[in-house]
Order: sequence, then C-alpha cells, then structure tokens
Amino acid sequence: MRIGFVTAFPPGHNSLNEYGLHFARALSANEEVDEVVLFADRTPSGPPTTVPGVAASQVWEFNRLTNVATISRAVRAADVDAVLFNLQFATFGDTKLAGGLGLLTPAVTRRLGVPTGVVLHNIVENVDLQDAGFARSGAMERVMNAGGTLLTRAMLQADYVALTIPRYVELIRRRYGVENAILAPHGSFEEPAVPSFELPPGRRQLLAFGKWGTYKKVDVLFEAYRLLLDRGYDDLELVIAGSDSNNAVGYLDDTKDRYGDLPNVRFTGYVAEEDVPGLFSEAAVVVFPYTSTTGSSGVLHQAGTYGRAAVLPEIGDFVEVIEEEGFRGQYFIPDDPASLADAIVEVIDDPICRVEMGRCNFTASAGIALADVVDWHVIHLGRIVREGGW
Repeated sequence: MRIGFVTAFPPGHNSLNEYGLHFARALSANEEVDEVVLFADRTPSGPPTTVPGVAASQVWEFNRLTNVATISRAVRAADVDAVLFNLQFATFGDTKLAGGLGLLTPAVTRRLGVPTGVVLHNIVENVDLQDAGFARSGAMERVMNAGGTLLTRAMLQADYVALTIPRYVELIRRRYGVENAILAPHGSFEEPAVPSFELPPGRRQLLAFGKWGTYKKVDVLFEAYRLLLDRGYDDLELVIAGSDSNNAVGYLDDTKDRYGDLPNVRFTGYVAEEDVPGLFSEAAVVVFPYTSTTGSSGVLHQAGTYGRAAVLPEIGDFVEVIEEEGFRGQYFIPDDPASLADAIVEVIDDPICRVEMGRCNFTASAGIALADVVDWHVIHLGRIVREGGW
C-alpha cells in the first residue's frame, strides 16, 4: 500500500512532531507499505527531516484557515490507498477557527473516498481548557466544550479513531454511540538497548522537558529547587528543556528573569532528536511540573526508554497511564513546592528506589514497540481498503 500520513514533523516544533517522525519511520519500514506519502507542516525551520521510504511535502501551516482544503486536495492528488492523521485538538492551530477547521479534514478525506484513520492523543472531555490556555473564562470553556463535541463527532466520521488510553475509548463509545473508537497504545519509539541506570559523574540533574507556559509550568519546580538548596542540596542542577507553548510565548524568558538568582540552572531550548538520548541519560530524575494533563505523555515514555525515575503530579491521567502501562513514579501534590521537593528527595536520596523505578519504567516503555502499533494500523487500513469500511 501507499499510505498518506498527515502530521507535524521535524525540524518544525509543532506539537506531536517527534511522534510523527518515529511513526513515519516505523510506517516506512513496514513490509506491507510500499511508500509513505508525508503531508507535513510548513515551518520556518525548513523542509521535513528526510526518512527513507517517505515522500515528503509541506502542505499545511499552523493557524492557516485553509488547511482543510489544501490537505484534502493534496491527499486526493497523491492517489494514496489510505491516509492516517496524527492529531491532538491543537494540531492545526491555537486559534479556535483555524484549529477547529483543520480537525474537519479526516471527515473530508473520508467523504472523498479515501480510507481514513486518526490517531487522537487527547479528547476535549479530558482537557482543562482554561489551564491549557484555550479558554479565559468558564463561559468560554463551555462554548469550546460544545464545539469540541461537534469536532469529535466530525472526526468520528473517519473509518476509525485510535485513542491511547482505555478510559478514553470507553468514554467516546458511550458518549457518541460509536464502535469505531478503538484502543491503540502510544508505543515506545524504538526498541532500545538496556540503558545504564547509574548516574554520570557531576551534579545530579533534575530534568523537566516539554512545551511550557500553560498547564506545564516550571514555577513550582523552581520554588521546589529553591527549597532543596535551602536544605543543603547544593550538588544539584536544574535543567529546563524545551520551548514555550504556542499559547504562552515569552513564558520561559520571563521565568529566566524571575529565577535568575538561583545557581546551576540550565535552559536548553528546543532539543533536536539526536540530542534526546544524552539529555535523558544524564538526568537523575525526570520531573513533570504539570497542573493538568491532556493524555498519554510522550515525555514519560521517553523517560522510560532511557531508564529514568519520574516525579509526577497526582493527576488522573498520569495515575491511569502508570497503572495501565506499568510505569512507576513518585507522586506530589500539584502546585505544591514543598510536596514536590519532598518527592524529589524520596527519589534522589534512595539509589535503590531510583534504579528500581528506572528499570520498571524502561520495561513499561519497551513493552509495546511503536512498530507493533504501526503494524496494527497497517493491517486495519488494509482491511478497510479491501472491504470498503470499518
């Protein structure tokens, strides 16, 4: 088959770009796939990263109102056997109109007669829209929830919508009365060699990695770090990796100004794919200073891939992912610096616990390879091509 793949893609920095890269690699390596036709985002960073077996084009732009038309035309012109979308609710824009219109695209490609699948990483029913920066008031949140419901119904016009968390599948099937919402795990990006669970020499690094400023905020981590320094933990280094969220431009620059008095703090900026292994391998613990969540965490899977312990907020989705996928973490109360400092100490002061947690997370992340997840998609897309529907 020739399979189209619509996704954000490196070297662009839009959400899910790393997942898109790894998924495209696994898709092109599948023996049932002759060619992957990539429909990537156009960004100032340049053309899409080259992947063998992937014919790449840049056909859409973040916040462009015409994405639904340009992507649909490109998919139809490419004459692919099927098309797969890698989506979350803000994939196509952080403005309501551009983001919403883009999410209509899977329904349009299905109406054009192209077998269509969707990998959906979050659902509107589980996102705190005010915390994530999409709604400024309760009234606006209610309006956006109603709009999100309509967009979910539209996406369910695809042949299938694959969700990464079992509860999401149950909720969507029950609320929308559909059978084509199915479970497809996140998958580990690769089948890694067993990492070293020991720490490199030097300062013990506290790593936080993400797109910052909305529901992912490092303020509580800086306050916890200050408490740790006051307690005499002067052998630590705080590493803030990643960039601003599109909904919070300037957040990290402001953070640098507010916490410039703290020693041994490093901001890495955007982390290129080839630098990810070193970033995680040098960390003593990976910290998740989130106030809410929007689905299965790619960063948690990466932490597991490199055998790192995790300190996590006690929030529903993280608890579910840990319990259902086999991850382990030390919990803290969201937005509570003292609770976060205590959780970090529980991990870094107990090498046996830290190593056991890292081993457990490595086993969980390696449990289902992304290649197996992709194989599932290919099998079902092939059946839809042959039989004409889900």
